[in-house]
Amino acid sequence: MLLSGVLYGILLLGQACASIYADTEMNGSILSDIPPGFTVPSTEEVAQFAVKGGEQFKFETEVNRMMSIIIKSLYKNKEVFLRELISNASDALNKIRFLSLTNQKEMQHNSDLKISIVADKKRKTLTITDTGIGMTKANLRENLGTIAKSGTSEFLLNIQKNGTNNGQIGQFGVGFYSVFLVADAVTVISKNNADDQYIWESTSEHDFKIVQDPRGNTLGRGTQIIIHLQSDAYEFLEDEKIKKLIRKHSQFIDFPIYMWTIRTIDKQVVENEAKLSNSQENTDEHEILDSSNKENGNTKTVSHRIADWELLNIHKPIWTRPASLVTEKEYGEFYKSFFRDTLPPLAYSHFKVEGDTDFKSIVFIPKNPPYKFLQPDEPQGKNIRLFVHRVFITDELSEFLPRWLSFVKAVVDSDDLPLSVSRETLSKHAVLKVIQKKVIAKAIELMIQLSKDPKEYKQFYKSYRLAIKFGLVESKGYYNKLVKLLRYESTTHELTSLQDYVLRMKKDQPQIYFITAGDVQTAKHSPFVEKLTARGYEVLYMTDPADEYLVQGDLKKFAGKPMQHIAKSGLLFGDENEFTTQREKLQLQKYQPLLDWLKLKLDSMVETVRISMQLTTSPSAVLANVHGLSPSEERLYAAQLGDRDDPFYQFSIAQKRILEINPNHPIIEGMLKKLNDGEEEAMSDVPYLLFEATAIGSGWEPRDTRKFMTSVEGTLRRFIGVDTAAESKVQIEPAQENDIPIAERIAMIKTDDFVDSDQIRDPYMDLYDEL
Repeated sequence: MLLSGVLYGILLLGQACASIYADTEMNGSILSDIPPGFTVPSTEEVAQFAVKGGEQFKFETEVNRMMSIIIKSLYKNKEVFLRELISNASDALNKIRFLSLTNQKEMQHNSDLKISIVADKKRKTLTITDTGIGMTKANLRENLGTIAKSGTSEFLLNIQKNGTNNGQIGQFGVGFYSVFLVADAVTVISKNNADDQYIWESTSEHDFKIVQDPRGNTLGRGTQIIIHLQSDAYEFLEDEKIKKLIRKHSQFIDFPIYMWTIRTIDKQVVENEAKLSNSQENTDEHEILDSSNKENGNTKTVSHRIADWELLNIHKPIWTRPASLVTEKEYGEFYKSFFRDTLPPLAYSHFKVEGDTDFKSIVFIPKNPPYKFLQPDEPQGKNIRLFVHRVFITDELSEFLPRWLSFVKAVVDSDDLPLSVSRETLSKHAVLKVIQKKVIAKAIELMIQLSKDPKEYKQFYKSYRLAIKFGLVESKGYYNKLVKLLRYESTTHELTSLQDYVLRMKKDQPQIYFITAGDVQTAKHSPFVEKLTARGYEVLYMTDPADEYLVQGDLKKFAGKPMQHIAKSGLLFGDENEFTTQREKLQLQKYQPLLDWLKLKLDSMVETVRISMQLTTSPSAVLANVHGLSPSEERLYAAQLGDRDDPFYQFSIAQKRILEINPNHPIIEGMLKKLNDGEEEAMSDVPYLLFEATAIGSGWEPRDTRKFMTSVEGTLRRFIGVDTAAESKVQIEPAQENDIPIAERIAMIKTDDFVDSDQIRDPYMDLYDEL
């Protein structure tokens, strides 16, 4: 701890419960809001220490930016600083406890693991002390002067642009800097077993100093943070305010949190003793007979004011309690405190496993996915907290869950793993492998349970549908369970599962119909949907690029029914008969001249031109052949390759497509009439315009935008009666040359106008976000 002095250490040694009543303070002395012997250096004293041998450092640029953003974005919610500092103290205590499992000497200076809070109302300081691992001089400079976590630049840009929530602060390892929400100055005193005791201090967002503590080792081991509060933050000196915040954010921290408090307690005393006490100590300022003078037989209630250490987090970790005895509110508060989230979980499962291995666990699904969720270059967060017999072992289990499940958070407490297991061998331990399978299965079971409530599952699916789809691709062993979790909008339902779709299929319907598009509105207005909806068939809308992978892979069939992209050839209805075949033959015979003419005109672009059995209101449609790429697939490949000149991409888009025409549409009937009348010259641009306009309407991009626009312009000219060779008349006024000498122009350039390269968002990140 960072409490100075032998007397103070003796007072702390005995605290093993909520408090130790300070009856020795009852003889008329003035109770103090700081413990006996408690001293911390002032900023002036630290400055004097630094003169004799301290070092001055500058914060790195990102720290300055981070502190500025935190202060601007969270100025209305300053209380988060206490949560962050308590969480950091808990982390430090967990680290020393873990090290002591293999080396008991780590605990020799102080085996009492706890957090202490002292609010000095006279000096306007709030001091938080832990007996954790402490920091060396190098640690102080690295941990409190830089931000080393990858992705911080992107995070800064994101919260500058979109704002932030409290949970993002701790998530990015910058929780310490939230102290500047309330501090004019911050002093950190730290003692690590491997180094001397050092003082770190900063009075601004620009620089800090580090000096060896000339007082020697006053802590034994641990870290003490002294916050010199701003005038508008004095509320954080009030006992009740701090207690409320601890209950709100840190109730389930796995170490005792003590606070030095002055409070009133009631005692039942024999009536004669109470009178005697009152007559002997009638000047005692801190002993007050209860005003109501309650009598209970021969006893009375006497109130005393005492100053002592009060335990603030009295509840034990809830995973050790029977699930039936834990309330939903307790689960929510535990989750928010333990995993530094501002919202309660969307769902949770509290369970106990006995058999091959014994362990207790609570699995949580957050309401919102983590920042940069599923991005391949982003390391997985510390979402799995592993304990052995309630002793924290590690939260660095990046391979415990597959990446698609990295949003799941869980606490696991094993009875079978050895306390001395090293982090290096932990991932290969047989017991952990068993636990891993059980937790994954429980997470999937929790999602299945959620799917039974359409309202809750809609919220879940909106946030985590990509996780399920990635899981289908990456974790084949869970395919049969995950495929039942898929949901799609359709022509008849807002969200439907594949099994419900199959149950609603029409008589003899041989295929599951779907269409891919960039969004639902585009899919709804696709010409391919027309006839199916007119006939009462249901079509699924697939709008995620991941869906393209699924239907090309394991999702080619479901429940024995093949998946059919309605914008590709191969569509069957199952009710084709001799009559429909005869009708098709008659239409083919009638329209064969137009089909041949269109194929001749579009030979470089189409594989075939044919009569459509799908269209009702649109004149035509463009399809990919059975081996070709749909519009969504083409966009997906272009995004993946990142280069539209890539040979594979160019080969893919060069594939010929299929043009279908609607024999019942007036435009197609009119084209046939003009062709039969020998007026094909009047339709010279029509085949190309029809094909490209139809392709755009079907979701493809024009292959040659300039050629397409030139063709449209030519058609407009002929329609209006304008000469196709007529040119626009415009007067061009050339720009004036700059007559300012080059040296003067260079001097006029403001370097402040240049954008920091860290502030430029990678365009591919936007693309990835879209995918």
